[in-house]
Amino acid sequence: MKEFKNVNDILDFAIKAEQDAVDFYTSLANQAKNNEMKLVFEEFAKEEVAHKARLEKIKIEQIFVLAEEKVNDLKISDYLVDVKATPDMSYPDALVLAMKKEKAAFKLYSALAARATDLGLTKIFQSLALEESKHKLRFEIEYDDNVMREN
Repeated sequence: MKEFKNVNDILDFAIKAEQDAVDFYTSLANQAKNNEMKLVFEEFAKEEVAHKARLEKIKIEQIFVLAEEKVNDLKISDYLVDVKATPDMSYPDALVLAMKKEKAAFKLYSALAARATDLGLTKIFQSLALEESKHKLRFEIEYDDNVMREN
């Protein structure tokens, strides 16, 4: 993982990661053949934009206070094979891709939280990891309800 010299380096890294997520979900929305899936990916892109804005605000204000919460993990994505984004990907494959992406984001923010030297910054990254775990859970529930139950 990249070496960080200060809090702003960490925040800049996280802001870029959020922009990458925005770009990822926007691309999936643009490629979606299913209008429902397009709307789901557009909504996730908006949430990632909000995460980015939150990080930018934290960077400017240097205020690191957040609430704590616990999110369930169905662990469905742990047992699914990786898929690649394609213009004609199926709905189940899109869900798998999204779950894997959210899991990776969760791991990133958890690792950043572990490396942060400021308690407030640690809490920010823990909170962002929590948000990513919520996204993953939403995709896992959707997968469970609409893919696993059909099989």
